Amino acid sequence: MTDSLNLEKQLILEKKGHIALLTLNNPPAHTWTPESLLELIDIVEALNADKDNYALVITGGGEKFFSAGADLKRFDHDDKAKSFDFSNAFGRSFETLTNYNGVSIAAINGFAMGGGLEVALACDIRIAEAHAQMALPECAVGLLPCGLGSQHLSWLVGEQWAKRMILLGERLTADKALAIGLISELVDSGAVVEKALELAAKVENQSPTSVRYSKELIMAARSQPLTTAFATEREQFVKLWYSQDQKEGVSAFLEKRKPKWKND
Repeated sequence: MTDSLNLEKQLILEKKGHIALLTLNNPPAHTWTPESLLELIDIVEALNADKDNYALVITGGGEKFFSAGADLKRFDHDDKAKSFDFSNAFGRSFETLTNYNGVSIAAINGFAMGGGLEVALACDIRIAEAHAQMALPECAVGLLPCGLGSQHLSWLVGEQWAKRMILLGERLTADKALAIGLISELVDSGAVVEKALELAAKVENQSPTSVRYSKELIMAARSQPLTTAFATEREQFVKLWYSQDQKEGVSAFLEKRKPKWKND
């Protein structure tokens, strides 16, 4: 059964079993506003509290735009306090998305520019349609990426390509994004949401508790030396040994049936 909830018409959340589908809905280009960024925080936190949610797919409404980033009309002023609030909303929102408990997938269905690319960078997996284009063009308007883009992009594609995209303002085609590892898969136009939901469905076969712990370990490599988490990995393994999901997973395997996860 599918439940739909329209939040201020800028973000549309649909729940499809264990998967949440979030559609950016601020036409024509699905730009971000401080209000929609703060709403995203609320959505992700609510999903984290929902033990029946395992995955989140994010896409843009329509066929042309995933998201064109910030609504620059909201930056056309000299009020530093407002500018700080907007940049802070970007950072907090995409940091919350980065730390989402489940598996997040960006289904890039068109142009992903600035904050539109940054929300995709905050996801665990990115796939894109053949006609999609990606850029971080903030320097061209006297700004810089403030939704963690300079950090996430450098980590994902390396310093050279991060500098080309941010310092030179290079726009990437979907083919080039695939070649440098910015996205993991290229699909036909019109097929990205279906593919993203197909990928998200794979998460249902995994223990959500194991996924959460594993994701924390993978992400830890970004902020600390490789050896730091060696002991933590073993500690988390032992913690899982006493979890309900571990008991269910082993029992289901031995009984040759599909597991019924408790997310605990």
